Amino acid sequence: MSFLVTARKWRPQRFDEVVGQEHITVTLKNAIKNNRIAHAYLFTGPRGVGKTSTARLLAKALNCLNLKDSEPCNECEMCRSIQSGQSLDIIEIDGASNRGIDEVRTLRDSVKYPPTKGRFKIYIIDEVHMLTKESFNAFLKTLEEPPAHTIFIFATTDIHKVPLTIISRCQRFDFRRIQLDTIKSLLSKIAENEKIKIEDKTLTIIAKKSDGALRDAESFFDQIVSFCGNEIDSETVAKMLNLIDDDIYFSISDAVLTKNFKIVFDVTKIIYENGWNFIDFMEGLLEHFRNIMTVVISKNSDFIETADIYKSKYLEYKDKFSEGDLLRLLNFLNKAQQELRFSQNQKLKVEVTLSHLIGLEKSSTISELLSTINNSFNQEPNDQNIQYSSKNNSVKEVRESASTSEEGFITKSASNLKEKKNLSFDSYKEENYNHFPSEANFNFDYVVKKWQGFVELVRSEKGLILGPFIQSIKPINLEGNKLNVFSEDPFGKDTLKGNEEYLSKKTEAYFGKKLIFSYTSQNQSKANNDAAKQINSTNVADEEDPIIKAIIENLGGEELK
Repeated sequence: MSFLVTARKWRPQRFDEVVGQEHITVTLKNAIKNNRIAHAYLFTGPRGVGKTSTARLLAKALNCLNLKDSEPCNECEMCRSIQSGQSLDIIEIDGASNRGIDEVRTLRDSVKYPPTKGRFKIYIIDEVHMLTKESFNAFLKTLEEPPAHTIFIFATTDIHKVPLTIISRCQRFDFRRIQLDTIKSLLSKIAENEKIKIEDKTLTIIAKKSDGALRDAESFFDQIVSFCGNEIDSETVAKMLNLIDDDIYFSISDAVLTKNFKIVFDVTKIIYENGWNFIDFMEGLLEHFRNIMTVVISKNSDFIETADIYKSKYLEYKDKFSEGDLLRLLNFLNKAQQELRFSQNQKLKVEVTLSHLIGLEKSSTISELLSTINNSFNQEPNDQNIQYSSKNNSVKEVRESASTSEEGFITKSASNLKEKKNLSFDSYKEENYNHFPSEANFNFDYVVKKWQGFVELVRSEKGLILGPFIQSIKPINLEGNKLNVFSEDPFGKDTLKGNEEYLSKKTEAYFGKKLIFSYTSQNQSKANNDAAKQINSTNVADEEDPIIKAIIENLGGEELK
């Protein structure tokens, strides 16, 4: 037949023509140039990336009669016979159909015979992982010490099935997926040579569909040319390959910003009528928001594999989403995608998912929200008639303005805290720590009221040394500047004596008056019980404080004791 598919017609005939695998071709050329030829090579990687083509190129270069810069000349007798598949010195074996021990024994017996015309007798075994365990074992000795004129080249897409005893006897080369831009560049070159008109968007569709396999991309190219002729447009290609239009994903991300719920039913209707797979749609939507996240973080489109026309669209989102919002969206979509696989009504599941997605509020971190609250509280009212809200009203505003999402971000409602001019904690502000009572007003009640704060201060500074002890003692009464305290710790008196100077300085700084601790470890008297009840009531009051309660309930706070 006269027609030759693109994958065969454009098969590389020189190392320089192998695209996307320069790390391998340069190494092989240098090995040929320096005469450092191994007796066994192992080529591994995904499908359609050039493993077999490189193996044939290596075989041709090793037997070429007129090498030019370590490249085969493609003109000598050996090159022509190898290209036409008539050389007896190049033996290609399919590992899937020649996997038994009998075939390996035959191969092992034939390696001792020298090549007919070339320098080397080369065995290319494709899909070598298909050989049986017994075949590999029978092959070990021959592979380790073959005749000087024999070279083995193995190719596999599943390196994990090849025994380590085989891998260790070969030089391993890992082929990688071919990048989207590289595939587009080669297809564009082929289209130009074939006088076929094709646009960048269409090339992107083909390259993405091939998933890094050049042979797949060339097969899709032949199929599309057969359908469209010499003028190819992206819409026809998308319908032919049953691909979801990227514009649908942009309409959803726009709807998230504008809270347009109607788009949900328009999108699911289009997907259903075109016969697209809902799971494929969700995978594409995940990739779409991933692309938005790369733009938001990097402020450029270098990490996106898409057509140039869409790269400019993605750049428009760089200041419209926050990293926290995108993490929540991606996490939500990832869970929905897993649930969709087990859904009986996928269309309904997608509609509910998209409705939730569009309904998600913008988020803010806890630190950002607290900063906003503090700024709102510190604002002076412009209108003299505005009355400051009470403590309970302030808590109500906080509770109504913020809720915690399951991902840990704070979602803000439409009534933004920045617009709350009357929100204030002035009625709740405690006395400034630098503002101490007069000598006449300094009493035991004042000490009890501030005692827990003093305990936390000592714990934060002394930690394990003094923290546990200071937390265990309770004040009994105050006599002048002597504070009588009790504790059941039998070594408490020594502990107080060793830290007497430190505690005196801290009481003066915290209470405004230097206090001397008088310690007793006896059983609690009625005064002890009364003091303990007074302190406990203070702690209970703190626990019932509506501000603390709001922080615990709405912001997920936890009291540290």
